Amino acid sequence: MAVTGLSRLGGMTTIDAGPTGRLRVAPSILAADFGSLAAQVRAIDDETDWLHVDVMDGHFVPNVSIGPPVVASLRRYSDRFFDCHLMMTEPGRYFKAFKAAGADGCTIHVEIGDTGALIAEARAVGLRVGLAANPDTPFSAVAPFLGGIDLLLLMTVFPGFGGQSFIGEVMDKVVQARGEIDGQGLAVDLEVDGGIDERTAPVAVGAGANVLVAGSAIFAKPDPLAAARALRLAAGAA
Repeated sequence: MAVTGLSRLGGMTTIDAGPTGRLRVAPSILAADFGSLAAQVRAIDDETDWLHVDVMDGHFVPNVSIGPPVVASLRRYSDRFFDCHLMMTEPGRYFKAFKAAGADGCTIHVEIGDTGALIAEARAVGLRVGLAANPDTPFSAVAPFLGGIDLLLLMTVFPGFGGQSFIGEVMDKVVQARGEIDGQGLAVDLEVDGGIDERTAPVAVGAGANVLVAGSAIFAKPDPLAAARALRLAAGAA
């Protein structure tokens, strides 16, 4: 799927996320082969709406992944919307660096606190703003911020490692979030991340999600492009 266009913000090019609410497949590069990351990203481009970039600091989650330098390197090989999930205790220190590297949106976790201030900081540097909640975090923790964000990410696994099993109980929260977003008429995308595959994608879409993050279900397959296409078809049939 092609991106909808480019705009200029603060002297930097920003990729339009596209119409809010549309079904999107967001392959997670956490599951890709980092030895050939650019080639893997290009191989799935035809079935990529957003590219999901998991950033872990080894503190908020017990794992370390990538940072702005890798985002900057990857930006040369993709013109897709970069959906950066910051699993970090101090994301505000890095908003400008991620924006300069080519990130289009950054998602922070409500569990770290100072949510309102961090949303404002991310917005101020020209980022599309997302807010994430872990599986055991109640919807009431994110509900007050819905009017100030562009994306709500409801984790369907506990963050930190790929390849985990889908936590179906989170779907109750997805239903609740979809009702609140639609009820208030908000332009907020609803994303799920963790254990998303051909079986669980229709479940998540049926509950109200419109952005599907999938890692192993795409990159661990012999033909990642075909896997991404199959996931989209399964989700679209929900």
